[in-house]
Amino acid sequence: MKQGLSLRVSQHLALTPQLQQSIRLLQLSTLELSQEVEQMLDENPFLELTQEEAAREEFGLAQSDTPARDEEHEAEFTPDFGAATSDTERTSSTTEAETAPATDAEAPNWDGDGSNEVVPDDGEWGGDAPASKNNLAAGEQVDATELARVQESLQSHLHRQALSLRLSAEDSAALRFLIESLNDDGYLEDRLEDLARGLAGDDQEQVEELVHRFTVALSLLHHLEPVGVGARSLSECLSLQLKALRAAGAAEDAPCHAALAICSHPVDLLARRDVKRLAQLCGESEARIKAAIGLITRLEPKPGRRFVDVERNIVVPDVLVTRIARAGQPRFRVQLNRDVMPRLRVHDIYAGAIRSHKGEGHQALQQRLQEARWFIKNIQQRFDTILRVSNAIVERQKSFFVHGELAMRPLVLREIADELGLHESTISRVTTAKYMSTPYGTFELKYFFGSALGTETGGNASSTAVRALIKQFVASENLKKPLSDSQISEMLKEQGIECARRTVAKYREALRIAPANLRKSL
Repeated sequence: MKQGLSLRVSQHLALTPQLQQSIRLLQLSTLELSQEVEQMLDENPFLELTQEEAAREEFGLAQSDTPARDEEHEAEFTPDFGAATSDTERTSSTTEAETAPATDAEAPNWDGDGSNEVVPDDGEWGGDAPASKNNLAAGEQVDATELARVQESLQSHLHRQALSLRLSAEDSAALRFLIESLNDDGYLEDRLEDLARGLAGDDQEQVEELVHRFTVALSLLHHLEPVGVGARSLSECLSLQLKALRAAGAAEDAPCHAALAICSHPVDLLARRDVKRLAQLCGESEARIKAAIGLITRLEPKPGRRFVDVERNIVVPDVLVTRIARAGQPRFRVQLNRDVMPRLRVHDIYAGAIRSHKGEGHQALQQRLQEARWFIKNIQQRFDTILRVSNAIVERQKSFFVHGELAMRPLVLREIADELGLHESTISRVTTAKYMSTPYGTFELKYFFGSALGTETGGNASSTAVRALIKQFVASENLKKPLSDSQISEMLKEQGIECARRTVAKYREALRIAPANLRKSL
């Protein structure tokens, strides 16, 4: 084998640390980004938050998302980064204008060579962040004491009632143990024998004694509020509530008796609303069975539901879209939400100390300073990309912002990627967990993307618009004769949209709309 030298030219992508950080920041949600900023502020002494207005970072990305200025046209989309430029005001831009390509000199340098040269401007970047209004309507106020209130748990509510009962120490302990054994819905999932064996082990005599105590305690638990708590099945829960209604005289005796008979049979018959089968099993007329089912539907299948401390997640939009009141063609302004943009800058005193002093550990401190600059630069690049993608979405889905979700157009990630010169994976990261505030509500950016369904005219209809149409059909249906999936499919065909029955069923389930037999009013 003969040895020799050869020259080969090839290209490869090297994921430098700052590029990896840029990708990671791009896919973070607003909350995750805030946590990342807090962590970086704790770890890097060269980063600091500021409340002062300052110029945007000079070393950031060129404004590749800003369309070419056209003084003859008024602004339709105005990118707003929340910080005023020190020398000149930001001018508005229109979506009709072509985007000016960035020159080589304007293109950002992502190589990260780690040079020790000081960047000309280490000022902060970002907008002022006043307190969020949490999506409240104008004039609506929030009671601070209401937000700070701790919701009472089901167990605490039951323990407080148990204090009013005159019980022996053994019965009180048994009742307390059962209360603590309830799940979030208020059901007792474990059998009394299993609970007793968990305490007594293999001592059969003590197990029997505990089962007796638990049986007495369970009877007491069934008489506490909310009614139905401590039930071991859905049938028992409904039966307890029906008995309480009958004892209080809040329900007629005949429908209540029929409802108790229904609860003694398999619950799947009630779920299917099989009136004929239930009438045969209960020995009642169909009319009385229908009245009994109507009574059951007013009961609470999960007694502990109102005590569950549901986490309230308030969505803060990353992008704000507002309509500009102009005559003629409707126009919209797209801008970033200043509330979610961190105001970061490099600490001037520390950076100056690094420049003037070169002693032991200088290289490590210089690296930390460079990391701080990279972090600010990557956050800037993140919001730049979000704004570019949002502008492209608003331009493509302008009909939605004018007429609502029924006018949504089919859109896939590749279309936006090709338009902006980005990869589909980048668009996917940008549109995940990022939200846009529109005149019709706040939506995730992924909401504006949908597959296409064929029409009779050869065009395409968005799956989002089809789901909105299905919701509209169901909202206007006759409750005594609800629309089946096949009927909805035929109605869509009348609208010129080819949508199979199975597709209608999939969209209906995605909208959390019950089947026709469960929507039927008895």
